Amino acid sequence: MVAMVVVIGGVTLAVLGSGDGSGGPTSGGLPEAAPDRPDDPLPQDRAVAPADLAALRLPVAPRGYRMGDVDEVLDRLAAELADRDERIEELRVALAGAQAYAVSHGPADHGAGAGPAGTAGG
Repeated sequence: MVAMVVVIGGVTLAVLGSGDGSGGPTSGGLPEAAPDRPDDPLPQDRAVAPADLAALRLPVAPRGYRMGDVDEVLDRLAAELADRDERIEELRVALAGAQAYAVSHGPADHGAGAGPAGTAGG
């Protein structure tokens, strides 16, 4: 038991100490770890494309994905999908209006008397 306490104490001093006996911080040591978070996994200057989602790799934290990163991506996708749905609805309304106009005015009114219908009456 005493030997285990001595070993644990020695490892603790080696990790916390400078290794030269001064007790000060070590110079050098391990280099800074590269960040495991991408700067921006989705493009900011354009809409998200399917290829962007296929290439997306969210960073993994010790217990899974980082909730903040996942929430950020999902919020961005939700906003873009809402914008696209709004634009699609605008286009549907415009198309319905154009179709209603075409049906109500018919093909004879489209050419303002030109064509076969306008020339048949003489």
